[in-house]
Amino acid sequence: MSIQSVEQTWQMKAACRGPQAEIFFPPAHFERKEEKLQRENRAKDICTTCSVRRACLNYAFRIREPHGIWGGLSESERKQALSRLN
Repeated sequence: MSIQSVEQTWQMKAACRGPQAEIFFPPAHFERKEEKLQRENRAKDICTTCSVRRACLNYAFRIREPHGIWGGLSESERKQALSRLN
């Protein structure tokens, strides 16, 4: 199985698929800090129920994803985690 096939497999099982996916990324319009925190917390709540959370987070680390909630971590949380590993 190719790497792309494996990635597509976990993505198909992700709890974030569907109409709620938009809360995992910042909106196109201005977002107040408290609105951002609420949106991110809702996304992270979905992540806690996800069976492919680890694969998602590993993917975000591997590609250095700069935006959104991946595997239950925000952009800044992933950046902090990567800096601790280096």
